[in-house]
Amino acid sequence: MPVQPLNPAHGIEAPRAVAVIDEAWCIGCTLCIKACPVDAIMGSNRLMHTVIESHCTGCELCVPVCPVDCISLEPVTGMRTGWAAWSGEKAEASRARYLFHSKRSSPDELTSGEVPAPAARPAKQADAAGRKSSMIERVLARARADRENSA
Repeated sequence: MPVQPLNPAHGIEAPRAVAVIDEAWCIGCTLCIKACPVDAIMGSNRLMHTVIESHCTGCELCVPVCPVDCISLEPVTGMRTGWAAWSGEKAEASRARYLFHSKRSSPDELTSGEVPAPAARPAKQADAAGRKSSMIERVLARARADRENSA
């Protein structure tokens, strides 16, 4: 079969990049840790996070979830793209990390093949989620004010 170009609706081919977290702006919300499919981000709640560069695939899933926009991507392969930017070992290691992450975060989905229905949240968990989101909003407002004052 002839080679067909990639569909731009699914993204464009670019040099491989890794995520970089601006430590001065990180608020420790842990949203990027949950979004990373290969567990390349380390950190703890209310503490600064960092990216393990050797594990990062540059998938960009952590960028849109960051509430303070402290994550950016930096190219690491020069102008090499696609398989020229990946080794077979790197691709296999990333695949293994993804499968491990998937099994750990949703073991029922992978064993049964069906997506389980979301369980009802107990009142305590719902209240804790509300407190967490209001805390994030307060921190975001403070970060915006600090950013405006420094400008």
